Amino acid sequence: MAERRLVNRIKTLRFLAGEMTQAELGDRIGVTRQTIAAIEQGRYSPTLEAAFRIAGALGKPLDEVFQWTD
Repeated sequence: MAERRLVNRIKTLRFLAGEMTQAELGDRIGVTRQTIAAIEQGRYSPTLEAAFRIAGALGKPLDEVFQWTD
């Protein structure tokens, strides 16, 4: 059975949102640029609250930003 994991489209959506930087997104949701980088790279799974804040800052529904996949 394949391992399920959380994937995201944060990098793409940041670019589409006026080329928002990791630091700008972090400032908007109250985390560091390093945290955003780790989430984007799949090294860290955000809390549910952070995931909703990221989606809100990007103007997208949660399921357009994060997907649970095999």
